[in-house]
Order: sequence, then structure tokens, then C-alpha cells
Amino acid sequence: MKNFRFGIRQKIITGYVVIIICLVIAILAVNKQLDTMQEERNFIIQRDFVVRDLTNEIEKDLLKMATGQRGFIISGGEEYLRLYNEARSRWTENFNKLDNLLSDNPAQQKEVAEINENIKDWVSDAGDKSIKMKQQNDTTSIMTFFKEDTGRQKIEQVQQQFDSFRDKEKELIDQRADKLNKQNKYLDIGLYSLLAFVIIVSFILAMIISGSIIKTIKAVVNTIRAMSTGGDLSSRIQVKTNDEIRDLGSATNELLDSLEERDWLQRSVADVMSKNQGISSLENLAETFLSIAAQITGSSFGAFYSREQQENDVILVKKAAFADSADDVGRSSFALGQGLIGQCALEKRIQVINKVGEDYRLISSGLGETKPRSILIAPIVYEEEIIAVVEFASLNEYTSLHVAFIEKVLETFGLTVNRAIDRMEIARLLSESQAMTEELQAQSEELQTQSEELKMQSEELQMINEQLESRTQEAEQKTKDLEVAKKDLEEKAKQLTLGSKYKSEFLANMSHELRTPLNSILILSEMLAENSSGSLSEEELEFAGIIHSSGQDLLNLINDILDLSKVEAGKLDVVINEVNMTELPASLERNFTHIANQKGLDFNISMSPDVPAIFQTDEKRFQQIIRNLLSNAFKFTEEGSVSANIKKVGADANQTNIDYWLEIAITDTGIGIPKEKHALIFEAFQQGEGATIRKYGGTGLGLSISSEFAKLLGGNLQLFSEEGKGSTFVLLLPNISDGNIPADLFTEASREIAATISPPHSMGEETTPVIGLQEKPKAQDNVFYGKTALITDDDNRNIFALKTALEQKGMNVLVANNGIECLDILSSSKSIDLILMDIMMPDMDGYETMQRIRQSKEYDDLPIIALTAKAMKNDREKCLEAGASDYISKPLKLEQLFSVMNVWMTR
Repeated sequence: MKNFRFGIRQKIITGYVVIIICLVIAILAVNKQLDTMQEERNFIIQRDFVVRDLTNEIEKDLLKMATGQRGFIISGGEEYLRLYNEARSRWTENFNKLDNLLSDNPAQQKEVAEINENIKDWVSDAGDKSIKMKQQNDTTSIMTFFKEDTGRQKIEQVQQQFDSFRDKEKELIDQRADKLNKQNKYLDIGLYSLLAFVIIVSFILAMIISGSIIKTIKAVVNTIRAMSTGGDLSSRIQVKTNDEIRDLGSATNELLDSLEERDWLQRSVADVMSKNQGISSLENLAETFLSIAAQITGSSFGAFYSREQQENDVILVKKAAFADSADDVGRSSFALGQGLIGQCALEKRIQVINKVGEDYRLISSGLGETKPRSILIAPIVYEEEIIAVVEFASLNEYTSLHVAFIEKVLETFGLTVNRAIDRMEIARLLSESQAMTEELQAQSEELQTQSEELKMQSEELQMINEQLESRTQEAEQKTKDLEVAKKDLEEKAKQLTLGSKYKSEFLANMSHELRTPLNSILILSEMLAENSSGSLSEEELEFAGIIHSSGQDLLNLINDILDLSKVEAGKLDVVINEVNMTELPASLERNFTHIANQKGLDFNISMSPDVPAIFQTDEKRFQQIIRNLLSNAFKFTEEGSVSANIKKVGADANQTNIDYWLEIAITDTGIGIPKEKHALIFEAFQQGEGATIRKYGGTGLGLSISSEFAKLLGGNLQLFSEEGKGSTFVLLLPNISDGNIPADLFTEASREIAATISPPHSMGEETTPVIGLQEKPKAQDNVFYGKTALITDDDNRNIFALKTALEQKGMNVLVANNGIECLDILSSSKSIDLILMDIMMPDMDGYETMQRIRQSKEYDDLPIIALTAKAMKNDREKCLEAGASDYISKPLKLEQLFSVMNVWMTR
């Protein structure tokens, strides 16, 4: 209810509404009374008419029956009998209407009932009886009936009863009319009373509303008059109503508060300025200001810091304090921006802090110490430059009036402080000038002596200048020579770049030339080793295995040399894609478990639970590094175990675009590597020592390529090893979330992370062992049985090897030596199920041939597998764009070829 606002407009409207409601109620009451009276009047009139009409009708019907009775008896005419019967039936209806009309008056109903009985008696004793006599021609009985004439007496009696009934009905109507007249008198009295009530209520409401308005307005007027005459400003207007009058009173009170605060503010500022006049010392001025300002603001502690220049830094030095408990309490100086004092000087604005920390200094008194509740820090500015800062602390919170006082007094106090500083500076400069005058006199004598020495030095300098000019000419000549040498170096750099290009082209072409015959060697040796016909001896099978193994080693050497040349030439691109880490353990197990079984070694794979399912890097290079490391581990381990440990390493907050790092540690119990050989093994064509090469074989390129690949992926490859105790290679790679960022930007970050890695033998992280997956069953040979394959190749050795391998699977094989023959065979044979397409062919190469085939809608779904021995950059993309369904590089692995064929022939 306190928040309920009842304004003047609402009050006036309420008064009018009350009056209108009263008038409406009066009008409704009068209208209702008038309607009631009208209904009474209509009831009286209508009842009188209806009752009189019905009694007259019944009496008339009775007379008609008597007339019809006598006429029928005298003349015997049927019209008289009909008149009698009609009047008889009509009399009964009218009587029922009259009886219903008199239902509200039982006495009248009783009288009417007696009349009804008399009429019935006449009808039965006189009317019907005499008519029956006439109808029976009983003249004697009729004569006797008329002599007695009992019917006439009944009719007279009924007429008398009707007259008596109508007289009583008239008296009843007169009574109701008198009652209606009395109601009219009461209505007049009520109307006058209601009018008087409305007038009184209206007058009372007007007095109440006007009184509440006038009373407050008079108080406001009196207060304004007191303000204009310089009277007491401490009194306030008290208004209990919640309306515009209260708003006027509140506004007046706010004006009084403002005037009172302004008056207090002016007196306080004048008091401070008057007491600071005539003080020349900055310390005395500061102490006086702190004392007066603390009393006015209710502060319990104060401090004054003055600006000073020390070398190239500006600091604020404590000059005075108010109510300080000890000389060593609080800091003696602040730099700009340091602490609240330094920050206030930097921002040039007042700061009020009401939430003081627990470690803030205490305010002391004779009985103890307590923590302040509020702190006020204000800058003293002169000509927009900070010259000092003051701090106050209070046991109560500072009000806006206190802050306004500080702001007002500091507007002019800066001039006073600056004057004191200037006076002190003048005194200091005067003292220094006197001392400097004495020093100048002594220095003038020294300068005279030095002048003579300078003349001698100037002659020496002239000789030195001549020597410098000669050396400058020599330097210019050397600069020209350097420019010539620079051009020579640029020309040699271009030749080196061109040579690197020729080298890459040479290696690529050489790779093609080597892969083509090697393809036949590997396929045929693999088919011989399978000995599907069973015709080869054990020695011949061993020869085939050696041929296949040697060919595979030669292929690995070709691949390593080609990869290393690409790395050295900077032509190896990094393609960032998603690696499914959940499949990595199973893949490693499938590829290396058989090697571990052959050598009798334990092979363990573990991965931490927090390793994300998706890792973003170059999948091909990533897997190649891991395969190289595991191959080396198995190669140099004769007994014991080989293990792979995969875990996640958190990224530093400063390493942008790196979500996390992945650490893969490959540990073996093999021969180990001496510490002095750790750096050597990462160089090309190097192993631990020459004896190692002779014993274990290999080219020494695997670790060099792995190290270069790790750098390309933004990572790091580390070695922890001791001779005879095994080795651990730790691969550290970043999860590159932005594929557009070069991986070499992460090199420094990878070094920082790698520096924190300890040897894996001391690692104790919890890992989750990965259970190996069963190998998927190979495709059934019946997928190829009876199908037709078209081999397009210009090398008869490859054709022979592929044709033999496919025919052993039950396939029909067609051969084309170039693209033109391939198109001719396609046009003549419609039952080809798959094409194996070589790329480098005479007349029409594989690219053009596939494009020509795909131009025909008939061959949109025909599987075409591209086979190439030239492992150039973007070969796969070029083949797929030309129309190839898939891509396999030579030398071919039959298992890989059959797997790809199975995929496309069953699709």
C-alpha cells in the first residue's frame, strides 16, 4: 500500500465517479419504483376491466340461456335450442378465465364458486329439465314448471350475487389505488433525501481533496519564501499522501538538500583554502591540508605523495601523513601505474574503494587498531599534469558529498601546491647557482689551457681526415667488387635450382625405368613362390623367394631415394587430413605381428584413454614414419620385445593453432646405439657402424627420411638409447587444426615440448592396452571367375605377369599395347568388366585413353584402375581427373591389386 500512488487527478476523478455512481443509483431506484407503480396501475386498470367484462359476459350468457330455453319451449324452434347450447358452453369458458384471474384472492374465488353453483343448479333444474320436457312433448309438466317458476328465482339470485361481487371488486381497486398514492409520496421523500446525500458527499470530497492540495502547497510556498529570505534550510516538508503534492514536496526537499550541500561545500572549501594560505613548505602544506580535509570527510588516515623526477623515471614520493601510526607503515614511493596511487596518477581520476582487502594497513588509536572500511584516492592536477596524489581512509563509507568536496577543493589546491614546489625549486636553484658560479671560475682557467691543446689536436685531426678519405675510396672499390660477386652467386644459385630440377626429373624418370622391369620381377616371383601348380622344388621356391625379396628391397631403396630427393629439393607437399587414431593400433598389429612371431619377440601396443579419436596431420607421412621406426626396431632386436606407446601431450597456451601434441614412443630391447652415434644415424646412408650394415643390411635412409618427415609435419624425432640396452625413438607431432598454416611454424614449439620429455624408461603414465583385431577374410576367388579384364600396357613383361596372375583367378584376359588398341577392343567387345590401364604408352597415353573412354556414357560405370611406374607429384589426382576409378603405383603387389579389383567389381 505504501507504493500505491493516488494522484490529484485520480482523486478528482474518484470524487466525480462517486457522485455519478450515486446519481446512477438514484436514477435506477426511481426508475424501478416508477416501473413498479406503472405495473400496479396497469394491473388495477386491466383487472377491473377484465373482471367486469367476464362477470357481464357470464351474466349475459345466463340470460341468453334463459331466452333460448323459453323460446324453444314456446315455439319449439331449433335456433333457440342452438342459442341455449352456445351460451351454455361459453359460460363455462368465461368462468374458468374469471377463476384463474382471481387466484390471488381466495375470498373472491369462493364467491364466484357460489355463483357457479347457482348457475349449474339453474341449468340442471330449469334449463335442461324444461328443454327435455319440450322434446318429450310433456305439456302438463311444462305448465307445472312455469307455474312454479323456480328458474326465475335462481337467475335473480345470480344477478344479485354478481352485483355484490362487482361492488367488492370496486372497493378492492380503491384500496390498491390508495396504496399506490402512498408509494408516490414515499418516492418523493426518497428523491429529496438522495439529492441531499449526493450534495453532502460531493461537498465532503471537495473539501478533502482541496485540503490535501492546499496544505502542501502552503508548506512549499512558506519554504520557498524562507529560502529567498535566507532563513532556516534544515526544515523539511512532510507529506503523507502519495500523489503529485508529495512529488512537489519531495522536489522541494531535494532542492533544500542540494542548497544545503552546496552551502556546506562552499564553506568547507573556503575553510580549507583559507588555512592553506601563506605556507611555503610543501611538507607543512601537505600536513595542514590532510588534517583539515580528514576532519571534514571523517577520515581516520591520510597520506600525501608528491611527484618527483629521478633520472628518466617519474615517481610519487610520500611527503606527509595524517594519523600515521609509525614512520615505516605504508610504501614510501610509487611509480606511475604502480599500485592504486600510481594508477590514480596515470588515469587522473578519483577512485573510491568500499571493499578493502584483508591485507590493507590498519588505523590505530589509543585502544587498538582496526581495518578501514573505505578508501579515497584523488589526483592533484596543475595545467593537466599530475603533481601529487592524496589518499584518505575512513571507518565509514565516503559519500558523494565527500567526493564532491575533494574534487572542488583540488581544483584550486593544485595551484597552491605548485607554488610551494616552485618556491622550493627556486631556493634550490639559487643555492646551486652560487656553487656553479664558483665552479665556472675554476673551469674557465682550465678551458684556457685546453684551448691551446685543442689547436694541436685539430692539426692532428686534419691529417687523420686525409687518411680516412683514402680509405673511403678503397671501401667503394670493394663494394663494387662485392656486387659483382653477388651477381655471380645469384647465377650459381639459379644453376643449382635448375640442377635440382633436373635431378628430380632424372630421379622420377629413373624410378619409372626401374619400376617397370621390377614390376614383372615382383609379380612373377610372387607367383612362383606361391607354386600354385606344385611343380617347383624346394630349392626353386627358395630362389623365387630370394628374387621377390631382393626386388622388394630394390623397390624400397627406390622409394627412399625418391622421397629423400623430394625433401632435399623442397618439393614434398604436406597434405593435412584426418587420421582415425582408433584404427591405428589394429593396423600396426596386422602389419608387424607376423614379424614378431617369426623372430619370437613380444609386440605390445598401448594407447592412453585421453588420445582423441581424430588426429589432423599428413596421414601418409605419419604412417610412413611409424612403419620405418617399427621396421628398424624389429630389425635390430634379436630377443625381448618391441612396444609402441601412444599418448596425448597438452599444448602450451602460447602455442596458437595447436590443440595438442601426440607422442608415439617406439621402444625395443635390441643392440642399442652408442651416445656418440646418436646424431650420425639420422644422416642419409648412415647406420650405427659399418658392421651393423653388413650384419643387418639396409640403406640407412629410413631414419633420415623419418626425421625430415617429422620436421615437415611440424614435429620432432628424438632418440634415447644406450649400447646393449635397447633404444627408444620418440615421435612428437602437433594436431594441426588449421591446414593452411605451414608446419615449419611449429618447429620451435616442438622443440620446447620435446625438451620436457624424459626417457621413456622412466615414464609411468597409465595406458590402455589395445587388443588386436582379427584380419578380415580375403575376397573369394569366385568374384573374378568368368569375368573379363582388358590389360592396356606397352611392356610385354608386365602384360605376361598380369595376364598369368589374372588367368589363375579364372578371369578372361584381353591385351592392348596402347590406347588406340584399347579403344578398338572396347568398340568390338561389350563384355569387358574391368580395365588395367598403364599411363606411359606410345601413340596414346593412359590419360587420353581414359578421357576418350569416359566420353561415352556407355562406359560411365566401367572400372578403370590406373597403373604407373612414374611416381611424380600429383600423379594420383591427374589419373582420377582423367577418369580412373582408382590408382596403383608400380611395382604392383598382387594382394593390393586383387583387393582394389574386388572393391570395384563388387560395387
